[in-house]
Amino acid sequence: MGLLRALKNRGCRLQPFKSGPDYIDPLFHTQASGQESVNLDVWMSSPNHVRTLYATYGAGTDVCVVEGVMGLFDGYARWEGSSGALAALLSIPVILLVNARSAAYSVAPLINGFAHFQPDVRVAGVVFNRVASPTHFQHLKEACGDIGVDCFGYLPQSPDIQVPSRHLGLSLEARQEREKQIALAADLIERHVDIDRLLAASHLPLPVCAPVPTVQGTLRVAVARDDAFNFIYHENLVQLHRLGEVNFFSPLRGDRLPSADLVYLPGGYPELFAPVLSARQDTLNDLKDYAEQGGRLLAECGGMMYLSQSITDADGGRSYPMAAVLPFDCTMAHARLHLGYRRLVIDGSEWRGHEFHYSDIVQPDALPSIAGQFNGKGVPVTTSLYRIKNVIAGYTHLYWGDRNILELWN
Repeated sequence: MGLLRALKNRGCRLQPFKSGPDYIDPLFHTQASGQESVNLDVWMSSPNHVRTLYATYGAGTDVCVVEGVMGLFDGYARWEGSSGALAALLSIPVILLVNARSAAYSVAPLINGFAHFQPDVRVAGVVFNRVASPTHFQHLKEACGDIGVDCFGYLPQSPDIQVPSRHLGLSLEARQEREKQIALAADLIERHVDIDRLLAASHLPLPVCAPVPTVQGTLRVAVARDDAFNFIYHENLVQLHRLGEVNFFSPLRGDRLPSADLVYLPGGYPELFAPVLSARQDTLNDLKDYAEQGGRLLAECGGMMYLSQSITDADGGRSYPMAAVLPFDCTMAHARLHLGYRRLVIDGSEWRGHEFHYSDIVQPDALPSIAGQFNGKGVPVTTSLYRIKNVIAGYTHLYWGDRNILELWN
């Protein structure tokens, strides 16, 4: 975020990207850069689709910044699907961010290993994080010099730029606090990182890809989008726009459901706003009526929770009625993380997506699952995908940036 803001302050035309399936970091990128961030995921989509996205959104910009995910070589199977694999696919040079806390010359073998582990991945240089002092940085810089890897600078240890809990990072108050952190991080980067040299070492031409032909449809699409529902892959939204006219509505504000041929309730954090959502009876009634009349509706994770009978808070002491479209309740009590890539097989058709949630369904067998689901290594998982009439709902966030979502209802 600090690098994006520092480049924006210089007047650069930016395009942020996120490696992997995360839907929260792109929201942060957008705040820092003023430009919508795009996911590049080599497991949920084809290599050609990833190349096309990078070339298309990068065209006409000065700088593309791709934030990695996890460690450079951490993938769903060894290094497959990792940030390193993405860098190799697109020939993007890597700036290695190294945590230097409580370390000095020992970073030399660590960096040397990363720089030479995969010949297809080019480490252009290093930026150190959590550096205690200029003297500490001098030791780190000498280590880079001895192994022949460029060092572009460092970020000093600073409690003022530690990011708070992501779960609570989407409120207006949190965004305002994050704005201060972004500005501070940008200032630290300007003072301690040689941005000009970093950019020079990272320069390369964009890949050339043929434009994807599109046909504009005539459907009416309604998408929930507010602080409770905002986990949306950018390219999914682009595909919805290709189906026809997209209208956004806010369940938090109590907006009435727009006239629609397709309704999309994305994920988010409805549990944080459960009292308000439960009180917006007109919106709840509109969704229930739409579902009972056979309207096509896709609800993912938080969107599915919103369609359940109720959401119970983390203490287990209070339940908030929801739309009651689905015959089960959701709870945050005894929450534990469910996380990972998901491959779904629905009537012989394969879809891919990502599961990330803490909540649970209280009566998971209230409906049969219409899909078999498997993790990134092909091992079956118990996550269900439900269908009532034309309502399709589940915990998995599907990626359909390279296909027509209407195929789900075939």
